[in-house]
Amino acid sequence: MRPLDPRLLRYATVTRAFLVVSVGLGTASAALLIAQATLLASAIAGVVTGTDGDVKPELIGLAAVTLARAGIAWAQDTIAHRTGAAVVSTLRRALLARAVATTPGNTGELATLATRGVDALTGYFARYLPQLVLAAVVPALIGARLLFADWLTAVVLVVTVPLIPLFMALVGWYTEGRTQRQFDALSRLSGHFLDVVAGLPTLMVFGRAKAQVETVRRITGEFRRTTMGVLRAAFLSSLVLELLATISVALVAVSIGLRLVEGELTLETGLLVLLLAPEVYLPLRLVGAQFHASAEGLEAANSVFEVLEKLPPEPGRRTVVPRGALTLENVTVTYPGRREPAVCGTSLVVREGTVTALTGPSGTGKSTLLAVLLGFVRPEAGSVRIGNVEIAELDPDVWRSQVAWVPQRPTLVAGTIADNIRLGRLGATDEEVARAAADAELAEVIASRPDGLETVLGADGAGLSAGERQRVGLARAFLRDARIVLLDEPTANLDGASEERILTTLHRLVTGRTAVLVAHRPALLALADHVVHVGGARVAS
Repeated sequence: MRPLDPRLLRYATVTRAFLVVSVGLGTASAALLIAQATLLASAIAGVVTGTDGDVKPELIGLAAVTLARAGIAWAQDTIAHRTGAAVVSTLRRALLARAVATTPGNTGELATLATRGVDALTGYFARYLPQLVLAAVVPALIGARLLFADWLTAVVLVVTVPLIPLFMALVGWYTEGRTQRQFDALSRLSGHFLDVVAGLPTLMVFGRAKAQVETVRRITGEFRRTTMGVLRAAFLSSLVLELLATISVALVAVSIGLRLVEGELTLETGLLVLLLAPEVYLPLRLVGAQFHASAEGLEAANSVFEVLEKLPPEPGRRTVVPRGALTLENVTVTYPGRREPAVCGTSLVVREGTVTALTGPSGTGKSTLLAVLLGFVRPEAGSVRIGNVEIAELDPDVWRSQVAWVPQRPTLVAGTIADNIRLGRLGATDEEVARAAADAELAEVIASRPDGLETVLGADGAGLSAGERQRVGLARAFLRDARIVLLDEPTANLDGASEERILTTLHRLVTGRTAVLVAHRPALLALADHVVHVGGARVAS
């Protein structure tokens, strides 16, 4: 496993400056460490041997060096944390920008990657990378100083120091696969848990909520096992490095002791060697202690780069959307990481100005067909056309401006009711927003609030009931006034009274428009001109 992914230098240019500054600070820290050991050895030797009765200059110099080292340590820590925060922010923005520009994937995995995953780089920059720089600079400088002080000790260091990086590499190879499995398990857990929470009302209605508890328990257990495996490997690496460093320092200490007894070394030189020898191994030992931060951070960065380097499909350039039927012909879609296709060889024709309802068991690809029509998912095989033009040839923004989409659970943001409705068409006037709200049967709801359309909602539409949320989504569709309407179970999770009001609104929305409606409830099917059962290869023609 590489200690530094070169792609970090390309995507986060602040990393380059950080490495340069870190090398400079690391060199200064090593020089001060040598000076500190030299002054301390001189002072102690002078007091013990009585050759230097005045050690005041050494003590003053020692205090100054100690303060300087403390200042450099503070600067290293501050710069490392700020650099980590800057890199995390840069990668998060790039990740979200790419996610918006390409096909929406598993929202749970994406959320984990953009939060918990990217945040792991903070520890990598704050703890591991500065220590890695010190591990490269400090042993070299101290080794050069010891070579002039005691060449035999330098030979021992040259023989033993390379063993530590060697064992670190072996442990790294062992840990890399386990870290990948841990991150994959966390992504699966997050994705499944998010899906369960989002669909909890539906699961409770059909009595399937308890069945999901066992699934979450199984995935959680898998994540716990992989995490414990990674921690065992991390602790093993620390043990190996501590053992090697301890034995190596012991060899140096025994050699110094014997030669001091024989009179081959002065006390000052012996003290200097004993003070500096452990400092050669210390940065390497600390690198091992922070190895887990490195593995987790680099694994997260690798996952981010996989998203950033995945080339999006070339967007279409046609800016005129023709009229005509929506046609899907032999469409096949397989999601990444899945063996079985979500949609296989499906054909469907939706005539202009008609309402087509899609029914069928869960998992047969109804929502996937809507995603294909929206251009969020490009089929690996087959053709998707409006009139005689492939949707892939159309400019995505131009095409989606002709489409209104109402999902099962409309996404609401923290802001006013008017702000949420205006997401259907940015730039709409207050009068247009009010008219769309009235068309969606929101007039009474708005009138009951003291601030009306300016009523502030919490995150995810807190302050509205499920039926009111759904009507906000429909109000967006009215405001968009698109000639194509796609609705994915718009009455899901609603009680009977709310469903009845939504049905009245839906009838007004789809009248005179080309509409595709995913439906399970009989009341919704009554709105359709054609009802298509999804589950076979060719579902309609």
